[in-house]
This record gives sequence, C-alpha cells and structure tokens, in this order.
Amino acid sequence: MPGSSAKTSQTSGDLDGLRSAIRRRFGAAAEIGNVVFPTLGGSNVTIVFDVVEGTARRRLVSRQESYAGENNPFIPSWMQFRVMQLAYANKVPVPEPVFEYEPADEMGSGYVTAFVEGETLPNRVLRSPDFAEARARIVGQFGETFARLHSIDIAPIGFLEKTPDSIDPIMAQRDRMDAYGEDHPALELGFRWLERNRPAPSPRRLLHGDFRTGNLMIARDGLRAVLDWECCHIGSAAEDLGWLCTRSWRFGLNDRPVGGFGNREELINAYAAAGGSKVEIEQVR
Repeated sequence: MPGSSAKTSQTSGDLDGLRSAIRRRFGAAAEIGNVVFPTLGGSNVTIVFDVVEGTARRRLVSRQESYAGENNPFIPSWMQFRVMQLAYANKVPVPEPVFEYEPADEMGSGYVTAFVEGETLPNRVLRSPDFAEARARIVGQFGETFARLHSIDIAPIGFLEKTPDSIDPIMAQRDRMDAYGEDHPALELGFRWLERNRPAPSPRRLLHGDFRTGNLMIARDGLRAVLDWECCHIGSAAEDLGWLCTRSWRFGLNDRPVGGFGNREELINAYAAAGGSKVEIEQVR
C-alpha cells in the first residue's frame, strides 16, 4: 500500500532513536526487545518495550508528542513529566517517570515511564466478570486518589498557572470551540448556562483534568495507575470529580454516573473520608 513503506520507515526510525536514548541512560550494552506499538491513543506515539541488560529486563513505555496544530488543548510533555514526578513522589498511582527525552535523543518531545500491567478498555472493565472485584471497590479508590492528588502543594508546578484551563476553564473551552469556526447552538447554550452559574471560588488544587474511564489502568483488584496527564491544570477539586461523572465516560451505564461504576454520593463520601475538601453534588454538576 502507498503508506506502508513510510510507516515502516518511521517505525524503524523511532526504534533506532529509542535504542540510542536507552543506551545513553542504561549503558552501551543495553538493548530493547519485545516491542509493541499500541493501537490506542490519539495524541502520542506510544511504544511499549523491554530494556534488556544481560539477563535483566524491565518493561517501559515511551510517549512522544504527535498532536500538532494551533488549537492544541494539551500541555507540553515537559510539563506532564514534571507533574507526574510530583504525583509519583506523593504516592498518587501513576507510572513511575523514568526519563525525559533531550534534544540529543532526536526523539522530539516526550518521555519514558515504567509499564503498569492492567486493562484500560472501558467495555472490559465495566462489564467483564474478570473485573467484578475491581468494580466493587473502585469508586472508593477514586475518592482516595483524588484526595491525595488534590492535597499536593502546587508551588513546585507554578508553571501550570499560566495555562488556559488554569486561568479560566470556561473561556479556554470557548476559545477552542470558536477556533473550529463551526456553529454549535447546543454548546452555545451550555456555555451561557456555565457563565451564568459559575461556582463560588474555591481553593486551587492540582487537577488531572482528564480523569475518566479509558484513562485509568485497572486490574482485577482495582485501580493501578492514572494515565494521560496532558490536560492537567490548576483549579477547583469539583472539576476533576465532575469530569469523571460526565455521561460520555459511563459507556452506556447511565445509572452509574461515576464512570459507569457507581454513584456520586459514594465518590464524594470516599473523597471526604480520605481527607478531601467538602464538595457538594451541585458543584460537581
């Protein structure tokens, strides 16, 4: 096919660059193996691979920025990496950050993390008998994770304060929609309602910004890792809880608002029990 050779060439180049980057960090004898290019993910080139050093192996994940355009909603990878480092240090379940790509690597913008075993496909985690135990406990784990994330001191990541979603999340979304140059009356009504019903100011917290079913690595015993940090910003804790409860992330299980797993009251109570600030259901709405 016309595009096959180009794709093969790009893949080969990615692996050559990855091998060189690994050897800069792990030594000239290090090799890569068991390479997989996942089919999911729309904003990054993702490579899952083993670092091989003699008889030792370690499973890692490479993420390179691939989303371009003037209306890019995502923060740069260097910001993502530093936020993940801070989250990992504060025991938020996040893949361990290993290293960030540098210009000498010729891999563009991106980073490498540890691999976390689990499942992200919504229909499997929401419906398969294999994840029944996880579904029974995961809303409580969400509340605990939010509480830990939102308790992190934001001083070391002050650079996030200058991102559009940190300055004004409603205006950030409106600007993105306006940039498309399309008419969406229903969304305009939504924006008008939001403008007229802005919640009262609340403490500024570190937010994941896209915490929802599909961005969570889930095992049979529950939540293993929170993935995809390209939307993180500073704002109200209710934003994170509300995004998880959006209808889009229930995947048909609309009687379970929390990502298709449970109800809002259970999430809010688990959040408060783990030390999170008081959040009302209307704020989440």
